[in-house]
Amino acid sequence: MTYSIRPATAGDAATILRFIRELADYEKALHEVEATEATVTASLFGPDSVTRAVICEAADGAPAGFAVWFKTYSTWQAKNGLYLEDLYVTPAHRGAGVGKRLLRHLARIAVAEGCGRFEWSVLDWNTPAIRVYDAVGAEPQAEWIRYRLSGEKLRNFADG
Repeated sequence: MTYSIRPATAGDAATILRFIRELADYEKALHEVEATEATVTASLFGPDSVTRAVICEAADGAPAGFAVWFKTYSTWQAKNGLYLEDLYVTPAHRGAGVGKRLLRHLARIAVAEGCGRFEWSVLDWNTPAIRVYDAVGAEPQAEWIRYRLSGEKLRNFADG
């Protein structure tokens, strides 16, 4: 089957939200999804958006997957980086190379825009994704520990 990748538009918000929910369900975290169609539209396509998104479609126009990313910055390189926030492929299209196509598409964007890095995170139990990442030559960064402040802890620290 052939696939094409195109920039997402505000008209894709419902599809993107469906993908977000399917991904969260796969990651056993559906209960954590706060996104709505309106917040997806505002955050991805609003005037203050710092994120970008693409949709991968099958030849018949059916959405097969998506990716959302934003720019980061490396002080050591003095260059922007591209950070992949989410990549998701629907179950019906897994194993057809859609994930690899999306990764290559983003790698091309990173190179074209002069990024020094292309990075993302993966859950340690997501072996199908890890196999894809290993196959494309990506290297895990095991020496770094990711930290997060969110929700009430974020508000309490900010108020402190």
